[in-house]
Amino acid sequence: MTILTISSFSFLLLIAAACVSLCHGNSNVLCIGSERDALLKLKNDLIDPSNTLSSWVEGGDCCHWNGVVCHNSTGHVLQLHLPAPFSPPDDWAPLAELEAYRHSALAGKINPSLLELQHLNWLDLSNNNFSSIQIPEFLGLLGSLTHLNLTQAGFRGAIPRNLGNLSELQYLDLGGNYLSEEVKSLQWVSGLSSLRYLDLSDVDLRNATDWLQVTISNLPSLLELHLSGCMLQNDTSPISTVNFTNSLAVLDLSGNKLSSVPMSIFGLHGLVSLDLRGNNLEGPIPDYFGNMSFLKVVDLSSNSLNSSIPNSLYSLNHLQFLGLRFSHLKGEISSAIGKLELSHSP
Repeated sequence: MTILTISSFSFLLLIAAACVSLCHGNSNVLCIGSERDALLKLKNDLIDPSNTLSSWVEGGDCCHWNGVVCHNSTGHVLQLHLPAPFSPPDDWAPLAELEAYRHSALAGKINPSLLELQHLNWLDLSNNNFSSIQIPEFLGLLGSLTHLNLTQAGFRGAIPRNLGNLSELQYLDLGGNYLSEEVKSLQWVSGLSSLRYLDLSDVDLRNATDWLQVTISNLPSLLELHLSGCMLQNDTSPISTVNFTNSLAVLDLSGNKLSSVPMSIFGLHGLVSLDLRGNNLEGPIPDYFGNMSFLKVVDLSSNSLNSSIPNSLYSLNHLQFLGLRFSHLKGEISSAIGKLELSHSP
C-alpha cells in the first residue's frame, strides 16, 4: 500500500517555472562578467563525468548555460539548477545501476566563488555525489537564498550552524545525506524565520532533545516538516514552552524511536498529514486525534499499539487514509469507517 502523499509546497515549483520563463527569456541581455568567472571557478573544482557543464565555456554567455537562470533585464545569476538526473541507488543495487549513477552525478568540491553571485536565490545540487566533503560553511553567507536543495548529495559530517543565518530561506532540504547533529539543540533552525518547507530526514538527531519545540514553536510559516529516520526520541522540552504553529500541514516522523505520540502534536489543529510509521509506539491509539479535524492521512503502521481503533478517528470527516499495518490492531473494524482507505494487517 502506498501512502497518499499530500504536499503544501508545490507552489515553489510554479515559482521556479515562472522564473525560468521570465528571467531567462531575454536573449539581448548578457550575463555579468564577474559572475561568469565565478561560475567557471565553480566548474573547475567540480568533477563532471557526464559533461553536464559542457556549455560553461570561457567567454560564453552564462545566462544561456545549462542549469543557469539569469534576470531578464540585469543579467545577474538568480538560480543554479544542477541536480543529478536521478537519485543515488541503494548500496545493493546492480553494479550497472551504480556505475550509471556515478557517471551522471557531479562530484568534487564546491568553490566559494558562489559568494560572488550576490543575487543567487535558488541553489539545487540534489542527488549528486559529494561523498568526501561536508556542507560548506560559506553557504550560510548566501543571504539572498530562498531555496536550498542538497538532498541525497552525499554530504557528511555536521550541519553548519550558520545556515541559520539564511533568514530569507523558504525551502531547505538536507535529507538523505550522512549528517549528524553533534550538539543537544536544533536552535540554529530558529533563525530561518521565513521557512515553509524543512526536510532533515536521515540526519542523526538523537542528541537534539528540543527537536519538536524548535521546529514547531519557532518557525511560524512552516508548512511541511520531514524528520524521517532521524533517531528521534521523545522531546523532553516542557510542554508549556511550546507555542504551536497554525500553519503546519504535513508532519513526517516515520522511522524514529518515539515510544509515544508527542502530546504537542495534538495542538497542531491544521495538520493534514501525519506519518508515524516505524516507531516504537506502544499502548492504545490516543483519543486526542479527534481534535485534529483537518487530518486526511494518518499512518501508524509498524508500531506496537496493541489497541482497537478509537471512536475519535471515526469522527474525522476529512480522513482518507489510515495506516495500521503491523501495529497489532485489536477488535473489529466498525462500519463507521465508511469509505476510508484502510491499510491494516489481516
